[in-house]
Amino acid sequence: MPCEIKKEGNLLTVSLSGRFVASIAPSVRDDILSQMSEGVNVLFDLSKMVHIDSSGLGVLVQVLQKAKAEGGKVVLAALQPAPKIVFDITKVSRVFDIVPTVADAKF
Repeated sequence: MPCEIKKEGNLLTVSLSGRFVASIAPSVRDDILSQMSEGVNVLFDLSKMVHIDSSGLGVLVQVLQKAKAEGGKVVLAALQPAPKIVFDITKVSRVFDIVPTVADAKF
């Protein structure tokens, strides 16, 4: 699964595509956390992510915890229908700010 990370000022944009599963979650987590700094906001563009498992969810939660601890915010954008089911069943959707499109993200 490709993961593209762009940092512009205090905004880290993470674009995930394909399947966000256990086999790649640790490397994606390490890539994201290594680029986070105090006060950074993280925008996840999930428009091309078609599947997520518990390991992928765990990475998102870890990023959220780190961002909050350091004064930042995390927004998930363009969550697709299949992964959204996982978010809803696990109730993880309650802890994230989820917006319909990347353009709707506010920090």
